[in-house]
Amino acid sequence: MILKDEVEKLLLDIENDRLERTTSVREDKLGPLVCALSNDFPNHKQPGYILLGVKDDGSIAGMSWKDKELRNIGDLKANGNILPPPSMVISPVFKFPEGEVVVIEVIPSRYPPVRYKGRCWIRIGPRRGIATIEEEKMLTGKRAGYIKSFDVTPVIGSNLNDIILDYFKNTYLPLAVAKETIQQNNRNIEEQLASLRFYDIKENCPTNGGILLFGVNPVYYLPGAYIQYIKFNGNEMINDVEYEKKFSGALITELNTIDEFIKKNIIKERPVKKNSFQEEVIQNYPYWALRELVMNAVMHRDYESHAPIYIYEFSDRIEIINSGGLYGEVNEFNFPNASDYRNVVLAESMKVLGYVNKFNYGIKRATDELIKNGNGKPIFDFSLKTKFKVTIPINQSW
Repeated sequence: MILKDEVEKLLLDIENDRLERTTSVREDKLGPLVCALSNDFPNHKQPGYILLGVKDDGSIAGMSWKDKELRNIGDLKANGNILPPPSMVISPVFKFPEGEVVVIEVIPSRYPPVRYKGRCWIRIGPRRGIATIEEEKMLTGKRAGYIKSFDVTPVIGSNLNDIILDYFKNTYLPLAVAKETIQQNNRNIEEQLASLRFYDIKENCPTNGGILLFGVNPVYYLPGAYIQYIKFNGNEMINDVEYEKKFSGALITELNTIDEFIKKNIIKERPVKKNSFQEEVIQNYPYWALRELVMNAVMHRDYESHAPIYIYEFSDRIEIINSGGLYGEVNEFNFPNASDYRNVVLAESMKVLGYVNKFNYGIKRATDELIKNGNGKPIFDFSLKTKFKVTIPINQSW
């Protein structure tokens, strides 16, 4: 984290491609700035800084900062308008005689190009603007120098015939990229896919993310890339299987199928009598919470494992088990307040498609929904190490 003496040096520096000063905290101002510094177009491979509460000439503007304003600034990391999610740190408030200063430190993304609301912003010197097609290509090429997440890794042996291109062109692309960028686009389909990390130009094949999202048959290349739902007629696995279903297609369609299945096949309602002969409708599980926990499993699982995601429905609970324990900076002591992403492309795609509302928010909201519905808190089992398991008790009034 940046120290006060370093801030003093930045105040004396001139604006450049790693430094911006501003007195505005509007998202439409800060969002493009964070995006541009994340892209690190000049390839400094060093953090960029936004000095809040400082005028263009480097003088301190006499501003003061409240906790609510700082939380709103921090929301840039989680609200999903910048994709993939930026790595940024907000400093404590630095107090000077002329006023207070806050610094946003932005770490260059390992997975450029980064977009703010579908637009790719870059910075060259003090100039900030939307990247041209050629500049975007340069950002795409930078990825080869970074450590790759599994979903950015090329699927050697695959080709465009393994991708349902209509899903990408007609459904995903209009949601992910600004309309004017698409209209100006003269790139071929491989370059369009590559700009969103679904294709590897060097290896001339789709990435794991491309296969997962748009694949003709994802399990051909990724045998564990499916969800197995099993409903037992009792509260133990030794009980008879009442119903089972497998979800194994391209995620761009399968996520909706899973969503509808939860809504129509798992969520149940019934009236119960209250005082004064009134009735109240109760649910066995709150739809949004169950959906969120399933989507969380899809987003964070280890797709190198050959084991699927399991959803077991018992008479008294639901268990969701997926391969891959807690990842990166997340551990059992800071969960669910910390976040890290095993599958960067998949996390971005699920936000674009509307299956994630806000990063690092779903588990907490799901827990609140379950408590309100009478289910109690979900039980997270961290002891499995290579797997992640959550148990959701049925509504205690059911």
